[in-house]
Amino acid sequence: MASSAPLVGTAAAPVPDGAEAEWFAGAGGVRLRAALFSPDHGVRGSVVLSPGRTEAIEKYYEVARRLTSRGFVVLIHDWRGQGLADRLLPNRLLGHAAGFKDFLADYQALLAAFESRLPRPWIALGHSMGGCLTLLAMAEGERRFAGAVLSAPMLGVRTGPVPRLVARTLASVLTLAGQGGRPTPTPGAVTTPFESNIVTHDRARYARNEGQLIACPDLALGAPTWGWLDFAFSATRRLATGRGAARIPVPVTVIAAGDDVLVDNGALQAVTARLKAGRFLEIPGAFHEILQETDAVQAVFWREFDDLAAIVAGAPEA
Repeated sequence: MASSAPLVGTAAAPVPDGAEAEWFAGAGGVRLRAALFSPDHGVRGSVVLSPGRTEAIEKYYEVARRLTSRGFVVLIHDWRGQGLADRLLPNRLLGHAAGFKDFLADYQALLAAFESRLPRPWIALGHSMGGCLTLLAMAEGERRFAGAVLSAPMLGVRTGPVPRLVARTLASVLTLAGQGGRPTPTPGAVTTPFESNIVTHDRARYARNEGQLIACPDLALGAPTWGWLDFAFSATRRLATGRGAARIPVPVTVIAAGDDVLVDNGALQAVTARLKAGRFLEIPGAFHEILQETDAVQAVFWREFDDLAAIVAGAPEA
């Protein structure tokens, strides 16, 4: 029997009515957390929402409400190493990974644990790292989804002033040498002033998300390790080479942030072009976290989501 898990609520981000969270076991017995959100009536299908690096279920309460209002059952989960899932290093603030296979096994465990409670059709929704892993799971043979919408997916990693080849080589060599648990030089502050943030133009949403970390410091995550960076390079390379994304038969909409400094929009376009039914759209002026952005930016995202949802799940009730 599944055991219930906590959900953190704040005044600015209360837990949605009826939300239920559970623990489940991922690869190697790692304890993971997921939450279900259900619409009041008129169920059209289900959305499996996979957050990005550093993010927890709680950050997506607003998105869950938008989706349930559209008639979808929503499943959101914590990836291993973040949120309230088991952390992978003694220093819980280090964002670590050991390749992508455990992530994909965790994703299959998630779907197996909740499949009976997810009405069809299914739509995958992923942000950043979650978008990359969602697409990778589909490329590796996951066929239960009728379509996917990806927000600034991590299909190519920006490495700042360090040349990408240098960063990729360092990550690979250090990981092979058993040093993958060391932090990269990437700034790892858990909270930063709004004026210096690079993820959203929306002050209120930024403060809301920061407030969740203050209310529950266990949700916080800091700098990535060299092992995480090595995972990111290997996952993106897997999608870009061989058949990769070309294996995915269902419609996939890839939405890029025009002023993204974390992922490479050129790589997003290239991978989208390999999809059998891919659509690429860039939102001018948007920062990386499209689903935490201003109402105007989000309106573009939700138009795209609604267009794909209408194709795979039918029109919503009047």
